Amino acid sequence: MNTGYKKAPLPFYLRPPVLIAAAVLVLVIIFLVAFPPVVTVPTGHTGVVTTFGRVEDYVLTEGFHLKNPFQKVVMMDNRAQRQTIKMSAFSSDIQQVEVTCTINYAIDQVNAQNLYKNVGENYYYKKMEARIKECTKSVFTRYTAENLMEVRNTLSTQIEELLSPEMLEIGIRVENISIEDVDFTDAFTDAVEAKQVALQKKLKTETEQAELVSVAESTAQRDIIAAKADAEKRAILAEAEAEVKKIEADAAAYAVKVQAEAEADANELISASLTEALIAYTEANRWNGELPQLVGGDTMLPIINIDEAE
Repeated sequence: MNTGYKKAPLPFYLRPPVLIAAAVLVLVIIFLVAFPPVVTVPTGHTGVVTTFGRVEDYVLTEGFHLKNPFQKVVMMDNRAQRQTIKMSAFSSDIQQVEVTCTINYAIDQVNAQNLYKNVGENYYYKKMEARIKECTKSVFTRYTAENLMEVRNTLSTQIEELLSPEMLEIGIRVENISIEDVDFTDAFTDAVEAKQVALQKKLKTETEQAELVSVAESTAQRDIIAAKADAEKRAILAEAEAEVKKIEADAAAYAVKVQAEAEADANELISASLTEALIAYTEANRWNGELPQLVGGDTMLPIINIDEAE
């Protein structure tokens, strides 16, 4: 029976084609949200691309990139990173040491995909931390406890030389390593302090003894020099005195010789000048007026003194 009632048409948005289109659009949006075809790599990072879990052999640099919606991009931080480790180590003479070590490092951008592939994102705790401790302990065993106090910079360099090649192989650059603190046991510290005090006392005593020896040696040296100078002085005086005596003797001998020569010359002159008249004249000047008592001849005759006869 026809009552004449007519069914109202469905609104536009409820019509099947529209509902299907809306459903498709929603699904597309959900898909794009779940599997975006674009990615932005932030500054200081490298994008490691994986396709269904397989690591691709290329990376995405900083900036905006299109990608396969089914690919995943893992962000690897390229910026310098810093970690501080505290550990116990032993010296070559089995002294326990508490060490605080700081390492600065960064991942190699070119090999970031290999690092992620072989190690993963948590590479520091998986690879680096254990090797840092092992290398540090290995280097510390090269030195005695006392020497460790003096070679802190050397320790850092040697640890870095051991660690850097290993880390570079997996894609990590070690920028530098520093030993922040080296702490010994109280017993060892006290022993070292006592030894230093004893060493200082020993050095002081040796210095004082050396000064005394130096003073004694200086005094002895001065005495030796003075004795040598005195002996040289006496020798010089004796030599001078002998020279003076020789000169005096030579002078006296020369004077005697000159005098003798002069007398000989005088006698020779006198002899040459003697005449009978001069002799008679000289005798006459020397006669005292007394007559001789005897007169010479064949016989000796007495001479009568006239004054006495009278």
